[in-house]
Amino acid sequence: MTSSQDVVTGSNTGDVLVAEALVRRFGDLTAVDGVSFRIERGETYGLLGPNGAGKTTTINMVAGLIAADEGTVTVAGERMNPSSVAPKRHIGLVPQDLAIYPELTARENLTLFGRLQGMTGPELRKRVDEVIELIGLTERAKDLTKEFSGGMKRRLNIGIGLLHQPTLLILDEPTVGVDPQSRNQILESVERLSVEGMAVLYTTHYMEEAERLCDRVGIIDSGKLQAEGTQDELIRLTEGADHIRLAGSGDTSAAADALRALSSVQQVVVDRHSLQLTVTDAPAAVAQIVTSATGAGMGLADVEITRPDLESVFLHLTGKALRD
Repeated sequence: MTSSQDVVTGSNTGDVLVAEALVRRFGDLTAVDGVSFRIERGETYGLLGPNGAGKTTTINMVAGLIAADEGTVTVAGERMNPSSVAPKRHIGLVPQDLAIYPELTARENLTLFGRLQGMTGPELRKRVDEVIELIGLTERAKDLTKEFSGGMKRRLNIGIGLLHQPTLLILDEPTVGVDPQSRNQILESVERLSVEGMAVLYTTHYMEEAERLCDRVGIIDSGKLQAEGTQDELIRLTEGADHIRLAGSGDTSAAADALRALSSVQQVVVDRHSLQLTVTDAPAAVAQIVTSATGAGMGLADVEITRPDLESVFLHLTGKALRD
């Protein structure tokens, strides 16, 4: 249980969201089982897992839409529950289901939701203009949203969540079913938000999105947070080796012998004009490897590093592919 002292400490250290030991049951089904994580200002935190893993239920508890059976949620230092008002002011929620009015234009939708947030006059008009530009709908701002593509509707949905400049933006699988162009625009918008200091909670079952956007990732499966950390931290959990390919000319045999003497190098395979290395922690080892190879007489034309990815981490932790 999080004490008031814990909440204050978390707030002082930059934590916008603190979720502690969240549990939610639906009858005999435990949809979320002891999930804990924190998000700092300017950080994008990804909840990565297949459909049915517990991502949306976790988000609904964080946003105060449903109560947790156990555990606590604190947003900007204020305790969250379904009856809370103050902490919800800090949140922008972008749900999977579209929350827009099809008979209104994009600008009218944003204006309506801005008024619901208490904005009026020049402040509202200025903010609507900023959001329309951010989501890439300037040329379609006066068109009815029922005429929009699925991707454009998704982008407008995100814009509505951004209007009141929340401290925490929650995006629940915002790219599901959108075209590649809209998907890329959505991802670019999320990247800008974290740079501007907004905390972002991002759920997805697309591995490449998590790798591109998220500073830290929590892998959730069967309602449990299996692991969390930066991509590098998670990859180290697999104990998987990295691979480095050195391409060039000169004395590759002597270079191979020199590299085998390094503690970070597990294996060296000579392949005509290249060396294939199996190593531990390639980013830390590559400088020494390049120095040793060139010092032994190999002229390098290319250095290529291949590392385990989040897909391999997910397989290692859950025994199945992400979208199973």
